[in-house]
Amino acid sequence: GVVKVEQGFIAPLVSLSSFSEAVIVHFYADEIPIKSLIAIHLHTHQSTHNHSMRDKYRSAIYSFQEQQEPIIAGIIGKLQKEFELPIITEVLPFGKFNASEAMYQNYYYKDTNKPFCKTHIAPKLALLLQRFSTHVTDKAREVTN
Repeated sequence: GVVKVEQGFIAPLVSLSSFSEAVIVHFYADEIPIKSLIAIHLHTHQSTHNHSMRDKYRSAIYSFQEQQEPIIAGIIGKLQKEFELPIITEVLPFGKFNASEAMYQNYYYKDTNKPFCKTHIAPKLALLLQRFSTHVTDKAREVTN
């Protein structure tokens, strides 16, 4: 159901100069529910921990329409039971987007043997394949193997 992912930096509407690394996920809701995308997001990054790079790596889900915010917050609330610690992920209104430089686009697929890829990305992909396998296509499985 995911048809496109844009990698870059997003600033919330409330603070247009406060950019954080993020992605915009384009998807067909009839093929993959937003609840599944939010669960994947929460389980594949530090959604319960603040850390020294939190300004660069804000834990947030951005809404493009005001009526989406309570829906997203409700889904996060329901998913809380899957975590021992409180989820710190915020729901913020989308403000601006700047795409990453070309050298960072598709970083993992350019060289899966880079230390960052092996240490950080590969374990997240393994979790995705294990926990959310019903949402992974055969084509995606081939790319990650």
